[in-house]
Amino acid sequence: MPIEKNTFDHLVNQIDTVHKTTQAKSIQSVSRGLTIRNWVIGYYIVEYEQNGEDRAEYGTGVIDNLVKKLKYIKGMSPTNLRLFRTFYISYPQISQTVSDQFKLETLEIQQTVSVKSLALPIKQLLNSFSFSHFIEFLKIDDPLKRLFYEVEGIKGNWGVRELRRQINSATYERIGLSKDKKEMIASIHSKREVLLPEQIIKDPYILEFTGLEPKVKYSENDLEEALLNHLQDFLLELGNGFCFEARQKRISIENEHDRVDLVFYHRILKCHVLIDLKIREFSHADVGQMNFYLNYYKHEIAHESDNPPIGLILCANKNHTKVEYATAGLDSQMFVSKYKINLPSVDEIKVFIEDEMENFSDI
Repeated sequence: MPIEKNTFDHLVNQIDTVHKTTQAKSIQSVSRGLTIRNWVIGYYIVEYEQNGEDRAEYGTGVIDNLVKKLKYIKGMSPTNLRLFRTFYISYPQISQTVSDQFKLETLEIQQTVSVKSLALPIKQLLNSFSFSHFIEFLKIDDPLKRLFYEVEGIKGNWGVRELRRQINSATYERIGLSKDKKEMIASIHSKREVLLPEQIIKDPYILEFTGLEPKVKYSENDLEEALLNHLQDFLLELGNGFCFEARQKRISIENEHDRVDLVFYHRILKCHVLIDLKIREFSHADVGQMNFYLNYYKHEIAHESDNPPIGLILCANKNHTKVEYATAGLDSQMFVSKYKINLPSVDEIKVFIEDEMENFSDI
């Protein structure tokens, strides 16, 4: 039943509409600003690599040195800075939008552009996609294939998750093999997951750019949250050098976001201690996940003077407790000795977990 004009319901509808419209536009503006910022950063890196007067002094360590100098800016990791550089090289047409604003000069470099005669207007790309979308596009080497996903992403108003799903399900290849291409693409769009403003707001890159902290609910499982609370206190109370650093620490690699449950820095061992808690039995996949965390910290977070990070995988349920220590690169006997002395023993942690499980048996 249509809403009659000048009724209370009509007033409510008008306010709701103006709220959603202005919210969507403000989010789009922030998203566009982040995308342009990252592109310009990529431009400056390439320009310096080509023309920097002291570039020989830094050589191949330009990115690493930038990370040290820019550590006060969230998101300036080696992975992201390399990504910004690739973004600039892959989408040079964005210069049409930012050249006057930033007074950028054209750089003569080998650039991979979407099929020029079919390229979409850059304004349309910037207004339709967040930087997280562009990360997915950068994974596609074939210019025509990339253009296909750009076009269909705009037509379908795809969120990042939907875009990734379409790419991973080989939509481009399946359309190419289909006899009725229009019917197939129509069918795909009819089942799409539409991009919503709140999905953009929660994008980790947007949160970093705006300076907002992601509000992470540690776990939907009350038992897991309780265990993490007490485990954090337990390690700090040991007094063996544990310094609390982060909880639910986000690790981002090209749009894939993982979280380490607890992160400590051990001032005696001079290394990070990463803890992952699973409210289930131990799985071999947990080791691979922890190994990923350790390598990330070793290459992206740790300083040159730090020792290799240490990982603790804690798995628990009411019938089983297993503690797995993952120690990457502990090749120094002196360090191994310190490690054994200053970390709690496996038995200590097992007893702690078992006691906690008993205490929270009613949760």
